[in-house]
Amino acid sequence: MENRSQDGEEEDPLFADTLNKGGGGVFQNRKLVDIDYIPNEDRIVGRSDQIQQVAEEIAPLLTGTPANSILIFGKTGTGKSLVAKHVMERLQSEGRRQETDIGIAYVNCSQTTTTSRVVRNIGQNLCTEEAATNFPERGISVDEYYERLWRLVDDQFDGVVITLDEVDMLKDDNPLMILSRAGESGSVETPISIIGISNKINYRDQMNQRTKSSFGHREFVFDPYDAKQLQEILENRRDAFKEGVLEQGVIPRIAALAAKEHGDARKGVEVLKYLGQYAEQNNKSTIAEDDIDQVREIAEAERLQDLLAGLPQHTRYVVIAIALLTENNPNEDWFRTTQIIDAYRRFCSREGYDALSTDRVRELLDEIAFLEITEKETQHSGKGKGTFNQHRLLWKPDVVEHINT
Repeated sequence: MENRSQDGEEEDPLFADTLNKGGGGVFQNRKLVDIDYIPNEDRIVGRSDQIQQVAEEIAPLLTGTPANSILIFGKTGTGKSLVAKHVMERLQSEGRRQETDIGIAYVNCSQTTTTSRVVRNIGQNLCTEEAATNFPERGISVDEYYERLWRLVDDQFDGVVITLDEVDMLKDDNPLMILSRAGESGSVETPISIIGISNKINYRDQMNQRTKSSFGHREFVFDPYDAKQLQEILENRRDAFKEGVLEQGVIPRIAALAAKEHGDARKGVEVLKYLGQYAEQNNKSTIAEDDIDQVREIAEAERLQDLLAGLPQHTRYVVIAIALLTENNPNEDWFRTTQIIDAYRRFCSREGYDALSTDRVRELLDEIAFLEITEKETQHSGKGKGTFNQHRLLWKPDVVEHINT
């Protein structure tokens, strides 16, 4: 019998096979394993103190008075973005209860690196149906974007909180300084609070002095999750799947692997999601421990692909060259810049690409070290012999092989 909607329309065969696969239906509430999903507080593990700390800093916005701006540091997957988004949403909800209009905006600076794009995205985040201001994709200057943002903020809100995630990826910290000082400079009357998030504990050292002073000493460092916390986090996502889908040892194994990899909860949740997709694609009604290793490689490859997205294509070739060096030299972890450049040129020659200059490859090596795809260190050759840089891959070579060149 054909499936029809309530309007009597037939099911589109383009999607029917995917939705009705034998293993399809392993998910019960798929959004629980979506990385961007913001869970209720009872699902958030090990971050109660941090939630309270962030809330205390921005709470004055509820009374229309200036609040502090803060910086949050910590490794990937330690709950920084989750806590910021969770507190912002609760602040906005409490604002509605108190009849205070709180505007919230979230911008990921790894995808939005220029001042104009940052300000435009903030404006688009804050725009309401009633707002007369718009923020077109192009055609106006940075100053005009700012002017429109100030008008929008003063016309629509009693307080605004803006989260700039991966703020260290900005080309400069001007947006951070201008936004955090908007009230002080007289640009707006409505108080604005900024939450800056960075994986780089030394990011503060890169900020100019005026920007530093805007944030004072309001900094929080999120420690990695331990194995027990990671298991609890994943158990809190178990009901993403139908009962009986996850075999007994799956979550403990994923938690143990995530704990081994610096307490990254994001990776653990991603693996759960990919396991579900893998089960559906392969007509499986249950997920076993044996599925984890294969799925982790796919998940890691996609994460690496995301890190490299938007970067020059030859950045990928340099990463592949380091992976080939690592794979072909199992007893070595570190490789000199000259070794990597030679391996990169061999790869380009083999694949029919024109290699970049030595100086440009050195720049690309700095970029991928900044993204924590590799680690870079400087070594001294000895008295009178100078120094050299060496690099090691922070990803498994077989993961790199999955990336699309």
